[in-house]
Amino acid sequence: MNRLPLEERVRILAALVEGNSVRGSARIVGVDKKSVLRLLADVGDACDLYLDQAIRGLKSERLQLDEIWSFCHAKERNLPLEKRGAEGVGDLWTWTAIDADTKLIVSWRIGKRTRGDASLFVRDLAERVVSQRVQISTDGFPGYAEPIQRFFEYRADHGSEVKDYGILDDDTPERKYSPMVVKTVVRTPIWGDPDPKHISTAYVERNNLTMRMSMRRYTRLTNGFSKKAENLQRACALNFMYYNFCRRHQTLKTTPAIKAGLTDRLWTLHDLAKLPDVLTDSSAA
Repeated sequence: MNRLPLEERVRILAALVEGNSVRGSARIVGVDKKSVLRLLADVGDACDLYLDQAIRGLKSERLQLDEIWSFCHAKERNLPLEKRGAEGVGDLWTWTAIDADTKLIVSWRIGKRTRGDASLFVRDLAERVVSQRVQISTDGFPGYAEPIQRFFEYRADHGSEVKDYGILDDDTPERKYSPMVVKTVVRTPIWGDPDPKHISTAYVERNNLTMRMSMRRYTRLTNGFSKKAENLQRACALNFMYYNFCRRHQTLKTTPAIKAGLTDRLWTLHDLAKLPDVLTDSSAA
């Protein structure tokens, strides 16, 4: 395919990973929208493949799992009856697992919020973590318990953290425009012997905010949603690659990938722009 010059590709990627939409990125760089989508497909697929191959053999001690809502094509309630529940359209959930110590995004999956998707997500996670013992924290979704026991077996201690939310008890405008406040937090051992002090989903919930800030497709109450599920997959792969390998974590002062021992250097957007060629050359060799 005919590619844009390297520096233009880097500028487009910089716009995308900082939360700009496809059209917004096209306007910023001065290229056609189709050029941005072609680059997203090219680099996003390469990032997806690289993450799948590189993030394995981890010795994580604490993992936090969560799901974040989005939609593709249209919200579930706005789909024709015959399309509701169909794969790749309507309400979609992005399942993520983060290492609480290295802040690495270990595994992720886009699908429905069902027991079947939870099972596929946990199975992939279990294949990437080789620790003899790992503590896993989730929310109260009941679909986690069985696959964690099945795929991790004796290696996992599982606890859940369930928050009860409420609204502010006043009549000020802040009540209408502010998010709900946490009223109570209940932590429950589910499997094994989890340490109550480390039953928490704080880091993975904070990562949900990072996703909404850095990917326009996850920003609520906008028209930047995905029209195709495959482009949502590519956008996630690009941003998780950037988060893991390129962006310095403010607490760690380095990238999660360096902290986890997956690389010894800080990757750049130039590296991401060149990644499709690097993977093609390595596979040809």
